[in-house]
Amino acid sequence: MIIDPVLLQQIINGLSLGAMYALLALGFTLVYGILELINFAHFNVFMVSSFIGMWALELLGLSGQSTVLGGIALVGALGFAFIVTMLAAGVLGVAIERIALRPLRNVRGTAAMITTIGVSFILFNVILLTVGAGSMNFPNPMPVVRWDIGGATLQLREVLIWAIALLLMVGLHLFVERTRLGKAMRATAQDAEAARMMGIDVDRIVITAFFLGSALAGAAALIFGLYYNFTSFIIGYTAGLRAFTAAVLGGIGSITGAMVGGILIGLIESLGGHFFATRWADVIIFSLLVLVLVFMPSGLFGRAAATRA
Repeated sequence: MIIDPVLLQQIINGLSLGAMYALLALGFTLVYGILELINFAHFNVFMVSSFIGMWALELLGLSGQSTVLGGIALVGALGFAFIVTMLAAGVLGVAIERIALRPLRNVRGTAAMITTIGVSFILFNVILLTVGAGSMNFPNPMPVVRWDIGGATLQLREVLIWAIALLLMVGLHLFVERTRLGKAMRATAQDAEAARMMGIDVDRIVITAFFLGSALAGAAALIFGLYYNFTSFIIGYTAGLRAFTAAVLGGIGSITGAMVGGILIGLIESLGGHFFATRWADVIIFSLLVLVLVFMPSGLFGRAAATRA
């Protein structure tokens, strides 16, 4: 069976986009799973993190695409950038929870969700007023290495993005499934009050969820910069909205659903542009979301909420 090279190229592009969306969607699903809260500040935690990643690479003397690294130097530079970006993003997520959301923990209604929208606009405008409205070139130290696969081009950039995203997603899965803190997170997600009565520190679990979710947004932001070679104050909205759609499509609250949903959204965006036109990508994505939710309200991997007596 011979695959059209252009179609194969779009699949490669879609998998790279999907890896980024999956990491970003995991942040939404971790917080929702614990607090049943849609954290709209996550959109611009991602955006701020892209600037942190850019500055981390510039600290190493990298700028634009003028410096190409290889071997241990490349691994060290990327490792440093990912560690700094993910830690800074994680701390930002914890600060948002501690300062803006914890005082509203027991307030009924939409106050907490609206607060996350306010925090998102604060982050948006802080970057706009301090950095400026123009897009900025993102350092890309990766050498241009290409392989021809059935007429399509696979670059070292894509391979590294896939490997890093897969490593992070597998690491999160093992953390949630195999560690005591991960088991406590699952127990809290199932019933926070029962978990508290069993001696679980729910506040610690909430902080962990915000830290991990925001750290994954930081990784996604660095992947965005390395893939597109730019960053800007406006990137949070489009990427965040598609990642949120991926989380809902997969079943918000489901880690597996967020991963699969992210990959699906990436492929739909890429293949939709191939078969129709790029401007139709959002129409296709959100039409599919509506259809899935009409027939599967809890998403592809979600579960219906239990009715409490």
